Amino acid sequence: MEFQHTSVLLNETVDGLLVKPGGIYVDGTLGGGGHSHEIACRLSGSGRLIGIDQDAAAIKAAGERLSEFGDLITIVRSNYRNTKAVLTELGIDQIDGMMLDLGVSSYQLDNKDRGFSYRYDTPLDMRMDERQTLSARTIINEYDEMTLFRIIRDYGEDKFAKNIAKHIVRARAEKPIETTGELNEIIRAAIPAKMRADGGHPSKRTFQAIRIECNKELEVLKESLEELIDLLAPGGRLCIITFHSLEDRIVKTAFKQAANPCTCPPSFPVCVCGKESKGKVITGKPILPSEEELLVNSRSKSAKLRIFEKI
Repeated sequence: MEFQHTSVLLNETVDGLLVKPGGIYVDGTLGGGGHSHEIACRLSGSGRLIGIDQDAAAIKAAGERLSEFGDLITIVRSNYRNTKAVLTELGIDQIDGMMLDLGVSSYQLDNKDRGFSYRYDTPLDMRMDERQTLSARTIINEYDEMTLFRIIRDYGEDKFAKNIAKHIVRARAEKPIETTGELNEIIRAAIPAKMRADGGHPSKRTFQAIRIECNKELEVLKESLEELIDLLAPGGRLCIITFHSLEDRIVKTAFKQAANPCTCPPSFPVCVCGKESKGKVITGKPILPSEEELLVNSRSKSAKLRIFEKI
């Protein structure tokens, strides 16, 4: 299957980076290379773009799409949590900007073999990096009921999390749950019929939760943001696109903390904690897709872009 993915908030994100022709930039979620292509178009011969992705299909697709730029582009198969190590290996200690387009790509959702979507009956998988051992099948069949409940409640924000977890454990006691279709039926049975009629597909929230757990998405994001900000040169920007409230909350909090890290009580006349601001939040409110973008790409409807600038 060909890697196809429509880049969300393309111009808003690349414009937000304030690309300098001779600057060094990182696309930490390379995907099909849509954002990277636009960044590369704005670079000159002395500029450089490092693209990072953990998905082999994305690496292949982006490599082909960006081949016209030659040595301007360096592509590395890794997780963006390893950005500092990747840059060190390349002899780079500071960058002029970085972007992340979080979540799952259209290619991953639409490729039946990857097991991300509830729309197909296919083996459970959901690994963004197929080299890792943990898969959705392992989570569904081996996590205890309380852990499943917490994952579905916290990552899927599903009010029927307790009942869904109970039904999963009951079903797997008879036989292992192998496919997305089997999981769909179990989730469907756990949600009252009246509630299934509203709010979209009944499996949507649980599939999101399992995918986030499988790829440790929130953990990686939370643990990476401070280091990514530290990698920025003065005036450098970090642009992050999120697709659900959990991601957005983490980014918003991290940006706010980096801009104002002072822990002194408000009553103190001067700061004595010694913690200094690393920069400023450019987006008081997140940038949302335009009406035109929403019309041509329905998957952009939950996207939010936040931007931080290093001092």
